[in-house]
Order: sequence, then C-alpha cells, then structure tokens
Amino acid sequence: MSMQIYNFSAGPAIMPKEVLRKAQEEMLSLQYFGRNIGMSVMEISHRSEVFTAINESAQNGLRDLLNVPQNYQILFLQGGASLQFSMIPMSFLSQDETADYIVTGAWGEKALVEAKRCGDAKAIYSSVKTGYKTVPKQSELNFTKEAKYIHYTSNETIEGVEFKYDLEAEIPVVCDASSNILSKQIDVSKYSLIYAGAQKNIGPSGITVVIIRDEFLEKSNKKQHSMLDYSKFAENKSLLNTPNTWGIYLVDLVCKWLKNIGGVSEIEKINQQKAAIIYNAIDQSNGYFKGHADIDARSLMNVTFRLPSIELENKFCNEATDLGFDGLRGHRSVGGIRASIYNAFPIEGVEKLVEFMTKFSKEN
Repeated sequence: MSMQIYNFSAGPAIMPKEVLRKAQEEMLSLQYFGRNIGMSVMEISHRSEVFTAINESAQNGLRDLLNVPQNYQILFLQGGASLQFSMIPMSFLSQDETADYIVTGAWGEKALVEAKRCGDAKAIYSSVKTGYKTVPKQSELNFTKEAKYIHYTSNETIEGVEFKYDLEAEIPVVCDASSNILSKQIDVSKYSLIYAGAQKNIGPSGITVVIIRDEFLEKSNKKQHSMLDYSKFAENKSLLNTPNTWGIYLVDLVCKWLKNIGGVSEIEKINQQKAAIIYNAIDQSNGYFKGHADIDARSLMNVTFRLPSIELENKFCNEATDLGFDGLRGHRSVGGIRASIYNAFPIEGVEKLVEFMTKFSKEN
C-alpha cells in the first residue's frame, strides 16, 4: 500500500495490527506450544485439544481483563448482538411479566421492539424526543418493582452517547456493551448479564460475548430451544455446536494484545486522550463543527458531529476519503459525521483527522 488508511468505521472496526500480523503468520499453520501443527485454526476440530486450549484461553483472557467474578459464565455465541435483543426476553420474560428498558439511541430502541414480542417490555426512559443526545442520571430512573430485568445500551454508536457510570438496580441489570466493552473499567458484579458483538473492541464480526451471572442463568426459560439456551452453551463451554473457531482465536489474540499494553486501565487513558483531541477541535471551531451529544454524555468510542450544511458534510467525507480517512460518514439514518476510535485506533490518526478538520474549516 502506498498510503496509510485510517479506519474510522463503526464496525466491523479496526483490529490491532499486531493481532493481524500474528494471524497472518499462523494462517496456514497454527503454532501450539512452540510447534506448528500444519493446519489453520479454521481447519482443526473444535473438539480437539488444540482448540479447547484456545477457547479456554480466550475466555480466561476476558475474565482477567474485565475482572469477571467466578460466579459468572463467559460464553461465545453467534448471531451478533442483535440476536440477543430476542434471546434475552425469550429466556427471561413471559407474556404476563414486565421488563424495563432505557432507550438512549437506535440500538436500545431495536432491543425494546423485540422484547415487546415476548412480554410487557416498556421504556421507563427515552431521549427520542430530544434526538438521542443524552443519557439519564441514575437518580432520574424509576424502575418497575416487579420487573424481571432492566436493559440498557452503555454506548450508542449511531448517536455517540455513552453512560459514564455502571447502572445499579435492585432488579437484574442487563447491558448491551457492544461498542465500549474493554474500552474502560467496569464493575461486572453490578450486572446480571452483559453482551457484546465482538466487532468493535473484542475481535472480528461473527462472535458475540455473553457474560452471565450463575444466579440469573438459573432463572432462564427451561423450555427454550437448545440453540437459544444460555444454559446449554454454559454446560458445553460454548461448544454446543461448531463455533466460529477463527473468531475465538482472534479474540484470544486481542486479549493478549490488550494485556501486553497494560490492560483495560491503560487503554482507558489512551481512549480518553484520543476522544479529547477531537472534541477539543469541535469545541474550538466557533460553531463550525457541532457535536451531536450533550457534553456530559459524549462517547469515547464514537464522536458524532455536524457541519453547517449537508453539502459541506458530503464534501468533507469525499475529501477525507481521498486523504485516507475511511468510514467517517455518519449512519444512514442520521447523517452527519462519525469518527469511531475504538481501542485499536492509533492516536496519530486522530491527530491527522483534526489537522484535516482545521484545514477544511478554513477553506470552506
């Protein structure tokens, strides 16, 4: 390649270069305890000793990085986070039961739609009328006493809003952490279930991580179809059927990469620094660039902003693409600009984007 491409895509997102190089090195022959086994990880049996070790290493890597207590199961599922919109209410909600939903963006809204098919799911908070620009304070939330669980999305990729705290409730807390898991420290013990599509900070698309408390797991629907049954996956260490072996292998490599650079606490500092560089450029542009999210709800992962006109936004994106900035066009449902700067995104890419923003505003 003659030019560096900076991948600002919201997902599938940028992967650590060290991980990609290691995967490239082992593409034809996986290395296992210092020896080449002569096959790709995509060719070996998921029941083999080699893949069993990879599967356990990936699970343990996530457990260590997130300080997951021992009374939680870590599962690797398929179907993306979107399948969890249905799988959760199908497992924990009946037609005559209630679940609370906090809706702060498009993904929370989609989750609520699916839950309503199973029972009395309702939004106890929604910021839709103000354009999904904020998140509620803990004190603003009034939970339904008999609710089976409360569901929220910790970071909305489309609108670029993020919770700055771990939500607490006397009822089970379920969180879609797809776009900010591993980006900052969280207290897993406050949650009954956390789920995340892998393609932001964990690995490639095609893997969904579910972290579920044993006590909550026991409450799941006992008549559930096997392939939608969390208990069955837990009993089989995620190997109920043939899993995405390539994806789990890459999750393991990402966990090792993150540990090598200092873990979640270190990457959180880096993420704060990267986001601050862009938000400062927005705030100092005298209104030329306007951030979408309220200041106290700004996402560290997805920086969303607008320009004075749609025409200028199109010009901005076209020129950015020519310069090697890929994926800056906002989601098709809202437009604008979105810079997704997940864990693997380099700080120099953020600095170069700000240089371009400054130059563009002066020339236009």
